[in-house]
Amino acid sequence: MPDPLALGFDTSAAQCAAALLRGETVLAQASEDMSKGQTERLFPLLQSLLSAAGLGWRDLDVIGTGIGPGNFTGIRIAVAAARGLALSLDIPAVGVTATEAAAFGLPRPCRVVLPLRADQIVWQDFGPDQSQPRQATAGSLPPGPAPSAPVVPPAVAIARIALSRRADPGPRPAPLYLRPADAAPARDAPPLILP
Repeated sequence: MPDPLALGFDTSAAQCAAALLRGETVLAQASEDMSKGQTERLFPLLQSLLSAAGLGWRDLDVIGTGIGPGNFTGIRIAVAAARGLALSLDIPAVGVTATEAAAFGLPRPCRVVLPLRADQIVWQDFGPDQSQPRQATAGSLPPGPAPSAPVVPPAVAIARIALSRRADPGPRPAPLYLRPADAAPARDAPPLILP
């Protein structure tokens, strides 16, 4: 029996990235820089990876997706795609944080620091006293390990983590936001709907 097939993808940063793995082997991967347009690009990118490997959607055993923190809309795109695919294919979907993907393959203890927008960063320590992802201003990190650079591309890391959690995927993927959305609900009263 062949090793399980995992599809990992992420649109939480200014990119559309995906990787297709059979066990530990990377069959195909792609990453395209883009500040917008991930909604239109994600599924054609995923289809091209599957086609390049001579596989179809029904061959997948698990889906991994980036859940943030990162771009508000990008996170929602990836999470919605993963949940929809998992439901339609009847396979598990695994949510992976951006910091967890960045720390994949690094020796512990370690700290990962990822840029957000403006002078904001997200960081997390991994080791015996593992923290949760936190947002900070660049240059205001508390004492801890020196930041480590990722050694595995994010989509590949997401797919590998999804494979490792396939038997026990946990709750379905949900967005991880560290701050509220920039948009605010309207302050006007809603319109009166007549019978």
